[in-house]
Amino acid sequence: MVAQVMEGLRVVEDGTYLDGTFGRGGHARCVLERLGERGRLLLMDKDPEAIAAAEREFGADPRVGIRRGSFAELGGWPDAAGGLDGVLFDLGVSSPQLDVAGRGFSFGKDGPLDMRMDPESGRSAADWLATAEEREIADVLWTYGEERHSRRIARAIVAQRAAAPIARTAQLAELVASATPRGADRIHPATRTFQAIRIHVNRELADLEAGLDAALEALRPGGRLAVISFHSLEDRIVKRFVARHAKAPPTNRRLPEAAPFVPRLRAIGDARKAESGEVAANPRARSAVLRVAEKLGIGNGESGIGKADPAQLTARMRRGESRTAASSRFPIPHSRFPASAGGRP
Repeated sequence: MVAQVMEGLRVVEDGTYLDGTFGRGGHARCVLERLGERGRLLLMDKDPEAIAAAEREFGADPRVGIRRGSFAELGGWPDAAGGLDGVLFDLGVSSPQLDVAGRGFSFGKDGPLDMRMDPESGRSAADWLATAEEREIADVLWTYGEERHSRRIARAIVAQRAAAPIARTAQLAELVASATPRGADRIHPATRTFQAIRIHVNRELADLEAGLDAALEALRPGGRLAVISFHSLEDRIVKRFVARHAKAPPTNRRLPEAAPFVPRLRAIGDARKAESGEVAANPRARSAVLRVAEKLGIGNGESGIGKADPAQLTARMRRGESRTAASSRFPIPHSRFPASAGGRP
């Protein structure tokens, strides 16, 4: 969706832009082509291989800054502290990550069951599956994968690991397929399980919420935020974030009058999907959804956080104090979707 992203970001030649998910640089190249000598492009990615690719291609360009890390921590990057004219998040897994069996993201290629976007940080999927309780596994599959057979799959995983560790992607894919009934679903039976475990291992939704907050604080008035999501959980978060900062909340005449709402964002058009030509060339783009919003001049700092310094926001997130930390909106979802709840096979 490069053309749609460029249209949404509305790049100006002396602006400062941040690509929070560099990948292999498809969007970054297009932004850089539009920048003049005074322009600036900041690149971030969790993946050390992506950062190495960025250093090889753009490291010698004085207009480019490169930082390894999650976009959730962009507020702690001094280069971004001066204000940004555009921020891009291209969510999910990149094609190079999916195509390399050794990264463990794909059930179509046998490899070690890792799934970490930063393989040097956190626990791998295999390590998590080896120790997580059955209920926790079921809740993660249900919440992050919307997997109807989550309890059945969780039981099968716990039974299998008692006999032998689940260390390979092919092992997990075969186990899920054998544990779920055959139906009319056209996707592989392991699709939702792999998605859910990947989201959990990488804290993707918590990072997305923190990154959206940090981007809003870093953007200058008139700056644009563009986010490409690939499943409904991500898109719902982005859609609600924009609406929360663009539209006044419903009022209740029985409650005391709240402070006047002042919008901080405005949505730029409706959600956009990849065009047919792009989907034909890249079938993975068929589920992509792009949303773009523009920061307005003055707004109300929601719960006081909207007025925080970006670096302070990042520090608070690391200490677990930010309302967007994993412990606030995305805990291990025991209470929200208990494994014993009805309606789940």
